[in-house]
Amino acid sequence: MGRLFGTDGARGIANTEISCELAMKIGRATAMVLSENTVSKKLKVLIGTDTRKSADMLSSAIAAGFCSVGCDVLMLGVVPTPAVAFLVKEYSYDAGVMISASHNPCEYNGIKIFRSNGYKLPDDMEERIEAIILDEIMPPPLKVGGEVGSITSGKNAVKDYIHHIENTAVAHFYGMRIAIDCANGSASETANELFRRLGAECTVINCKPDGENINAASGSTHIEVLQEYVRKNGFDLGFAFDGDADRLLCVDSDGKLVDGDKIIAICSKAMKQQGRLNANTAVVTVMSNMGLFKFFEENGINCEKTKVGDRYVLERMLEKGYHIGGEQSGHIIFLDYATTGDGQLSAVQLLNIIRTTGRSLKELADEIEIYPQVLKNVRVSSLGKLRLTSDKDIKIAIEAAEKELGENGRVLVRASGTEPLVRVMLEGKDQAQIERLAELISQVVKERLI
Repeated sequence: MGRLFGTDGARGIANTEISCELAMKIGRATAMVLSENTVSKKLKVLIGTDTRKSADMLSSAIAAGFCSVGCDVLMLGVVPTPAVAFLVKEYSYDAGVMISASHNPCEYNGIKIFRSNGYKLPDDMEERIEAIILDEIMPPPLKVGGEVGSITSGKNAVKDYIHHIENTAVAHFYGMRIAIDCANGSASETANELFRRLGAECTVINCKPDGENINAASGSTHIEVLQEYVRKNGFDLGFAFDGDADRLLCVDSDGKLVDGDKIIAICSKAMKQQGRLNANTAVVTVMSNMGLFKFFEENGINCEKTKVGDRYVLERMLEKGYHIGGEQSGHIIFLDYATTGDGQLSAVQLLNIIRTTGRSLKELADEIEIYPQVLKNVRVSSLGKLRLTSDKDIKIAIEAAEKELGENGRVLVRASGTEPLVRVMLEGKDQAQIERLAELISQVVKERLI
């Protein structure tokens, strides 16, 4: 993890940790690095945002940074993160930028950068950008007069993105009653139109963003809201997105959660049956549930595990040519159609399976037995977070829990890539046991890393 960029771009509290000055510098440094790898006379960059109040401020600042070194900028307005990844390639632009902090509260914001091929910047390019900004290894080539870049507005971004997702549907979804939670974020601009065009009977909630309510008691980070809504109103299923709509969690007709692990399991099995699962392999992270691994084994599907973070999943997929991968959090990558996780694309792929098999989401999801899992997020200091792997007391607490669980469970303790948190995850057959052990480890982490 770099000095500015974490596992998913640069992220922090807007106007302090992610300031206008930093955004401008990132724009300039990104252009300088891209110029080393492109033959374009004048770089073209497109910028999208989610619905946070700070989005206009930061998108204007980074656009100014790009223009100051001679780049032309296309402002897309509010769009999902995967729309930026798709459109940068579709429009033949040199780079795409998304201003978003994804599932985080409104006071956070972030900067994600995509290359012309729709993939996020590799580590070496991010490190080069960091060096230009933090080490001041070279001055920015500021332009004057007619060489300064221009800013224009994109009029068709939402329409073009919806058309792209619509084209991945194998049939229309007439007769399906779907509840959709947009988290007052980017999906508020796209979801209702997309799923209605595909024939579904939709009811959309939490789709009135006011700049402050993104992810607040809504969306995939508060799935209980959609669970209750589906149960009370008799929907066939529900979809919940996060603030920038690159994640998907689902709810079946009983209001039961269908998380990323189950979605990957359902889609992987269907892809295998269709002959579309390359090497019969799916890629997941170490956070995936033991029940998923058991399901894969029972269905003859190979599983490769990576570190937590969609970038590591994607790296493995590209390295070995796999077609599906993702995370329990609902960040799922379908490389046949996209270069990054896309919540609405994932929803359409799931609906394709429901329609073609004639089975309900509940029936499909009930095939996967999920082991009890406890996840505790422990807030720590920035310096404490760096000491996690070297602290002896934490290591002793983890080893004691692993010994007690034996082969009936596992322990995973890791630092968050985007927040000042340590995540303590335990999994096993006995809910009370893993809750007790998770609390013991969490207390040690809190005491040692405060």
